[in-house]
Amino acid sequence: MSGLPWWHPERFADRRRRLEARVRIARALRAYFASEDFLEVETPALQVSPGLEPHLHAFETSLRDPHAGKPVPRYLRTSPEFTLKKLLVAGLPRIFELAPSYRNAERSSTHSPEFTMLEWYRAGETYTSLERDCASLLRAAADAAGADRLRWRGQECDPRAPAERLSVADAFAKHAGVTIDALRRGGREAFDDRFFRVFLESVEPKLGAGRATLLADWPIELAALARAKPGDPALCERVELFACGLELANGWSELTDPAEQRARFERDQVEKARLYGERYPIDPDFMAALEHGLPASAGMALGFDRLVMCATGAERIDDVRFAPVDAETE
Repeated sequence: MSGLPWWHPERFADRRRRLEARVRIARALRAYFASEDFLEVETPALQVSPGLEPHLHAFETSLRDPHAGKPVPRYLRTSPEFTLKKLLVAGLPRIFELAPSYRNAERSSTHSPEFTMLEWYRAGETYTSLERDCASLLRAAADAAGADRLRWRGQECDPRAPAERLSVADAFAKHAGVTIDALRRGGREAFDDRFFRVFLESVEPKLGAGRATLLADWPIELAALARAKPGDPALCERVELFACGLELANGWSELTDPAEQRARFERDQVEKARLYGERYPIDPDFMAALEHGLPASAGMALGFDRLVMCATGAERIDDVRFAPVDAETE
């Protein structure tokens, strides 16, 4: 049957159960946010700046505005983050979006060039509120799918059990026998390269086994848009959610200092240029919004397709999407 196109009724029938569960899960997550007084918003996929983490690759296009002269470069968003934060500045206190995002040079059993991101923000709160949201969303997804366990590649996780909360330092000590300070001191290899090599090989596969794991308090070098942890400037208030050895979500207490955020963006683009010979522009409108005043807030991005995978026991992301991005690869 693998020789049939994805839309052939016989082949599509294999995925239909999971796709119907996907619809129910989306409905359940929206119901949770409604119960928490969130407003669902829609933001543009075309952006001046797609997302500035060094290892992200965007799809580039050009905007041909008939009133603006020559075409200008634009990018498909790697997440809706920048626009959602502008809406926080505009005065919306609790918002979420469930919509497509785009990342180039990403294709695997858990990555698709186009995928569905669930992103939400709470003004006036910190990353601990996001942790409570994650627990509720896991339960809602499992209930909607009729699942007693989350499952992926032979691992299981109880979505209704209290999550394990580990600091990054404790997780590295427990699962890899390595300290963060040792990684900082090691050799000529860049810190983040050493960090993620150990993390991917020895730490991540053991997270979310039996129950979900919330991995918190990341090294400040990996803060991205997160604020430093009060009382410990070597750490940031960042947390990631794992189930069955798979990362599901990534969030933080937001950095509100525009000067520090610009400095981080610029450092990240220097690193991107070193690694890949390219860099992306910083969105001046986003910087203007930060200078106007981003309220103290927390936000999180969850890979919706991956959540559906775990709730339905699928091993491939294309098994829980209605259609693949590129039928040529099927």
